[in-house]
Amino acid sequence: MAARQPGIAHSVTIRAEYANQVGMLGRITSAIGKAGGDIGAIDIVSGGRDGMVRDITVNARDVDHEHEIVETVRALDGVKVLNVSDQVFLRHLGGKIEMRSKTPVKTRNDMSIVYTPGVARVSMAIHDDPESVWTLTSKSNTVAVVTDGSAVLGLGDIGPAAALPVMEGKALLFKELAGVDAWPIALDTKDPDEIVRIVKGISVGFGGINLEDISAPRCFYIEERLRAELDIPVFHDDQHGTAVVVLAGLLNALKVVDKRMEDLKVVVTGVGAGGLATTKLLITSGVKNILGFDRQGILHRGREYGDNEAKSWFANATNPDDLKGGIDEAMDGADLFVGLSAPGVISVDHVKLMNRDAIVFAMANPDPEIWPEDVVGHVRVMATGRSDYPNQVNNALCFPGMFRGVLDARASEINDEMKIAAAQAIAAGVPDRHLNEEYIMPSIFDTSVVRTVARDVAAAARKTGVARRRRRRS
Repeated sequence: MAARQPGIAHSVTIRAEYANQVGMLGRITSAIGKAGGDIGAIDIVSGGRDGMVRDITVNARDVDHEHEIVETVRALDGVKVLNVSDQVFLRHLGGKIEMRSKTPVKTRNDMSIVYTPGVARVSMAIHDDPESVWTLTSKSNTVAVVTDGSAVLGLGDIGPAAALPVMEGKALLFKELAGVDAWPIALDTKDPDEIVRIVKGISVGFGGINLEDISAPRCFYIEERLRAELDIPVFHDDQHGTAVVVLAGLLNALKVVDKRMEDLKVVVTGVGAGGLATTKLLITSGVKNILGFDRQGILHRGREYGDNEAKSWFANATNPDDLKGGIDEAMDGADLFVGLSAPGVISVDHVKLMNRDAIVFAMANPDPEIWPEDVVGHVRVMATGRSDYPNQVNNALCFPGMFRGVLDARASEINDEMKIAAAQAIAAGVPDRHLNEEYIMPSIFDTSVVRTVARDVAAAARKTGVARRRRRRS
């Protein structure tokens, strides 16, 4: 197995004090290098004739590697480690988001306009014309990011409080990438009916609901009920955002390998929320042969699935040859592997069973089903969910533009046509002349992609009759 590379997600700053002598800094940096650390920056904190204090920022592979590097420095003669800070934790101190007002309140007149008594006129205007809530409040640009913390990506059931940093991060991306105001709503309940009741109760203040990190199969029930009972879009990002970005990546990967959607054999591991939605969107887009794989093997029509309606649907809607067996049988002759499961699910030997010009989307986070270093020479197009490798298939390419589009169109729902429009817009973010094995996905920070996704999603909403706001004339 190839060695993992250090990354910014495990970055520590070591504040070291040592004698101001020639060669001391070299000893420290050499020791860090021998320990496998990747030095990103060296900054002088203070210095004098007798002593020097420097901050040395180092990227590590994981938490254990961080500790190993720190102890390596600590063990050096003449070096004192004064402090160790973790860049990730520093960036999260106090949370990552805040609420700011859009209008100043500096005088009595300001108070009279934005609050009492002037605000009463606006409240009565909404009372008399309920639709005006979209123009006279923040509803038209606000999304609720709702979780119960039961299925946080890569971490599992960690609870609502521990899920908050993830939800804050999502809200931050909404604002930074698309100008959408989003707020994390972490619910201390796993009762699906109670979650539905709470979300319905707070929905009046939001233009859309983004469900996040809610475990299957409860997430299907919750989304289905909310979509039926609310008049604003409800989007479970773990399902549909994942499906959109996988389809976007696949559209471009197929151009690189010169294959057609209808000719593919696809293996999907992890047939939960993301796997089910991805499979449905791939089928809608023309894929005919998909195999689902879980801990018991290939999903087929002869297996018993109990009350798991999602797996029952999967078994009946896919696997046209009703193939049975394990991962070897599934991967034999496959063109595309979509991993939405766990680290280490497949090996190099499994990849070698795939067809020529194989495509592997190993999207488990933080560690993929198989590492890119391990499949060099065996896979034509390799993608992960990580930002430190080429071809990051990340939901952040979808949800900011998706919600920007539905809010702009004031859509009542998000349908398949809007999802496909988003996928095509994301794929178009990489011009054909630039497409290659390591460049099938645009950058998350390419603001033109967000604008294109928003525009095309809004257009699809109008075309399919779910938009309540007509296109504004320029």
